[in-house]
Amino acid sequence: MNNTASILVLLFLAVTFVQSAYDKVFEWKGNVEWLKGHFAQTILKNYVPLALFIILALELITGIFTLVGCVELMVNGGKTYGKYGAIFSSVTLILLLLGQRLAKDYDGARTIAIYFVPSVLAVWWLS
Repeated sequence: MNNTASILVLLFLAVTFVQSAYDKVFEWKGNVEWLKGHFAQTILKNYVPLALFIILALELITGIFTLVGCVELMVNGGKTYGKYGAIFSSVTLILLLLGQRLAKDYDGARTIAIYFVPSVLAVWWLS
């Protein structure tokens, strides 16, 4: 049980990113339409579907790495997959933060910053 905090943070990140990816896959059209409006006044306005696909791919990678990382920590105490999951999580959140800042959605950016804290803690704990 030496890795309890790391496992809990990885589970938090896994739930966050797997659920978000699930929503993007099954509500693709609605997400694209909403985001086109959200980014209408930004340099991303013509790239919304591509940007959403990139974020979806990163969220899936993050979710897989964090879930496998939990198993790895519980089975043999290994930290490799969890560390990569935490790194992908941090990179994904930075890209999401960039998007929110470009859209001047400062409340959305603040919310992303809250998720960034446990993500970076996981990188630190698993390094």
